[in-house]
Amino acid sequence: MSTAVSSPRVYNKNASAEASRSFAVGMFSGQLHTDQVFPYPSVLNEDQSQFLSELVGPVSRFFQEVNDPGLNDSLQRVDEKSMSGLKELGAFGLQIPSELGGMGLNNTQYARLVEIVGLHDLGVGITLGAHQSIGFKGILLYGTQEQKTKYFPRLASGETIAAFCLTEPSSGSDAASIQTTAKKSPCGQYYTLSGSKIWISNGGIADLLTVFAKTPVTDPASGETKEKITAFIVERGEGITSGPPDSKLGIRASNTATVYLDDVRVPAENVLGGEGNGFKVAMNILNNGRFGMAAALSGTMKGMIQKAVEHAASRVQFGNKLCHYGVIQEKLARMAVLQYVTESMAYMISANMDSGSKDFQIEAAISKIFGSEAAWCVTDECIQILGGTGFMKDGGVERVLRDLRIFRIFEGTNDILRLFVALQGLQCAGKELKSLQKALSQPLSNPSLLLREVAKRARRKAGLGTGLTLTEHVHPELKRSAELAVVCVEDFGGTVEEMLIKYGKRIVDEQFVLERIANCAIDLYAMIVVLSRSSRSLSQGLPTALHEKILCDIWCSEAELRVRKTLQTLRSGGGGTALFRNLRSVSAALVEHGGVVASHPLGF
Repeated sequence: MSTAVSSPRVYNKNASAEASRSFAVGMFSGQLHTDQVFPYPSVLNEDQSQFLSELVGPVSRFFQEVNDPGLNDSLQRVDEKSMSGLKELGAFGLQIPSELGGMGLNNTQYARLVEIVGLHDLGVGITLGAHQSIGFKGILLYGTQEQKTKYFPRLASGETIAAFCLTEPSSGSDAASIQTTAKKSPCGQYYTLSGSKIWISNGGIADLLTVFAKTPVTDPASGETKEKITAFIVERGEGITSGPPDSKLGIRASNTATVYLDDVRVPAENVLGGEGNGFKVAMNILNNGRFGMAAALSGTMKGMIQKAVEHAASRVQFGNKLCHYGVIQEKLARMAVLQYVTESMAYMISANMDSGSKDFQIEAAISKIFGSEAAWCVTDECIQILGGTGFMKDGGVERVLRDLRIFRIFEGTNDILRLFVALQGLQCAGKELKSLQKALSQPLSNPSLLLREVAKRARRKAGLGTGLTLTEHVHPELKRSAELAVVCVEDFGGTVEEMLIKYGKRIVDEQFVLERIANCAIDLYAMIVVLSRSSRSLSQGLPTALHEKILCDIWCSEAELRVRKTLQTLRSGGGGTALFRNLRSVSAALVEHGGVVASHPLGF
């Protein structure tokens, strides 16, 4: 259960607004980079689709007939029968190459199976995810052929379970502050690791650990030595111990424990990704795994919607079934919209990754934020619709709610990830703005850029569109929703530019502003993915196309209102500044007094 995340002050320094084709990156500059989002991507060939369809049935039957999520929750571990069944299914090696014992699935195929797991048992999902989504993902991304050949066969079979060891007692979201050390031997043949890692999923059952530790690294050019993070493949053995399983609110079936490293010798060939590159390795592992979380949670939401619909369609109150009441109808509809958006994000990003995209960090973070909050909302509303039945343990929904709570915290708290989304996007927009400022100082160097930008700003100032359009990408029946999205992108790009000019480098400390920029980015990306998916459904004449159009229209109409209101607050200066000042004041008073400050209404 790693809580580590990209620090808000660290982002991809090699990314550039000019080179990136990421839609999320482009929208921070008020641009529409449509390459990766239109048409809605389809990456599976006939053989891959056939193979996946052959897996879906057995995996679904296993979770319906063999696995018992209630039993796992009460045992606070995955039942042995289920563990054996998962190993027989090959569930521990979904993305390991087939020649090394795995199934060799791509990201889209993996997402589909993860969705089934999320539908049935998030505790099992964490056990599997901690093993392959982050546990051995470093070997998949950075491992040498020797490392892969040595470890993948037993990882794929489930004989060896993996874990990802980053979080420490003094290092949660700020992953760069870890204290575990790795000292290289004078002979250079091994490292000695010492330290402890907390809240590690599979920490008590894993025999292969991806461990991050500080190592002194000397710059060959300057001769200067600095402490940098290095990633290691560590096999359980002498010097490695685990604490008892942590007692948790949810995902009780998943083993979570503290891992202690006491002078553990690790061969030098077990360095992963090169000495001193551990922070990059950790962040890329997390970035590469986040789409899977959205896929799993879209499955969870499907299950919750099904339970809510079954109850609403059969429960009679005041002479009518619950599904006939407007209040319940609105709840069900909004649950469906949130599930549709999350699912659309998950498979958009997995397809982008399978198509070779390297610039999906913002999109992956958005999918994790959105999916974890949407699933919580959907499950909470499911309990509300079920009433007392939903609150009872026998119904199983309370377990899902408990399991879900961690998803807004681990693998990057949503609060920190919002800062990451905002700062990553602002950095790229800032580079573009800097190029424009350079052109202004040397107008003859790039006259076409100047003319284009001056015209764009003049139209924006006059309240006119800047010429952006999605007409050629979006189905005609979605024209109005597409226009709302375009207007929001234009407004967003202009506001981002204003914030960069207003705050400059100080923007990194303006977290009230950053959070609101991130919220707009999340809403905007969600608008685009549902426009793309719904357009494909309409174009293909799918039986569900009209339903999907309605889901898309609901999302776009309400998201547009939220975005425009938030951007207006950011631009208003006085209104936003006064609000932020008051929020700071209340927070400071609470901290000073150690809790609630207001006088009790009874006066004593």
